[in-house]
Amino acid sequence: MRRALVVIVLACAGLAGAVLWWLDHPLDLASPAVDLSIEPGTSARGVAQAVAQSGVRVEPDLLYAWFRLSGQDRQIKAGSYEIEAGATPLSLLRKLVRGEESLRTVTLVEGWNFRQVRQALAGAPQLAPDSASLSEAALMQQLGRAGVAAEGRFFPDTYSYAKGSSDLKVLARALRAMDRHLAEAWAQRTPDSPLQQPEQALVLASIVEKETGSPQDRALIAGVFTNRLRVGMPLQTDPTVIYGLGESFDGNLRKKDLQTDTPWNTYTRNGLPPTPIAMPGRAALLAAVAPARTDALYFVARGDGSSEFSRTLDAHNRAVDKYQRKR
Repeated sequence: MRRALVVIVLACAGLAGAVLWWLDHPLDLASPAVDLSIEPGTSARGVAQAVAQSGVRVEPDLLYAWFRLSGQDRQIKAGSYEIEAGATPLSLLRKLVRGEESLRTVTLVEGWNFRQVRQALAGAPQLAPDSASLSEAALMQQLGRAGVAAEGRFFPDTYSYAKGSSDLKVLARALRAMDRHLAEAWAQRTPDSPLQQPEQALVLASIVEKETGSPQDRALIAGVFTNRLRVGMPLQTDPTVIYGLGESFDGNLRKKDLQTDTPWNTYTRNGLPPTPIAMPGRAALLAAVAPARTDALYFVARGDGSSEFSRTLDAHNRAVDKYQRKR
């Protein structure tokens, strides 16, 4: 009996040792890294089978037994995962329980227009292009903003997503982010601001974003446009004209372009254009609602990214001669 008991104990110890070795031993992968996709509602047995089918050389029943033995089989989360070389059954289960999905990123850049946003989404790896076939109006309706222009409505930032996620989900997050940042900026607007509603701040911020070459000039540029709005002067800003020209713009802004009326031509029309012309960042939003105090009504690029500000037209013309015409 004693010998039998010793044999049983040794066998159990050996089995336990083998199990512990297996749990902490790297899994055999068909490639340096394999992708694993777990759909919502998949059972623990189904997860084990999916792991084996993804390129992990493991016996599904053995992996399923480990899931059950751990007591965490019901805590495995759906998602897209990457199993890398060196992963063990122990670390794999930990990853699945924590929901440590394999994430990709796409960056939306300050000053981009919506056409550029769509191009970035189309080029993002393993992001489902659900918005690609939608018109701008249909896309905004899908996002719950029917009748709202898409231009400028998405906050520029880097967004992470799981493999196979819809690009509409990324856009929805960017839309909510812009809502939040716009509301925060609007709450900080100066009491004497000529802007009457947040949408106007978004439009002005988009112009400030496109006109700013040097960050230290941003608030002053916003101050010039604010002064012009107060006195009823046309904004006369080239980026709005270029935006109105659309894809026909060839990179060379001509006098006839400044004279060709479009809803966005701020040379032919007073006030703000009907929509933003790009995505403004947080700094541009804050500058639009709380611009620098200045008596300047004009500015011109110096050619080094900074701007020269002038109070009078004569002074502005001299600055144009100096920095633009090199006279």
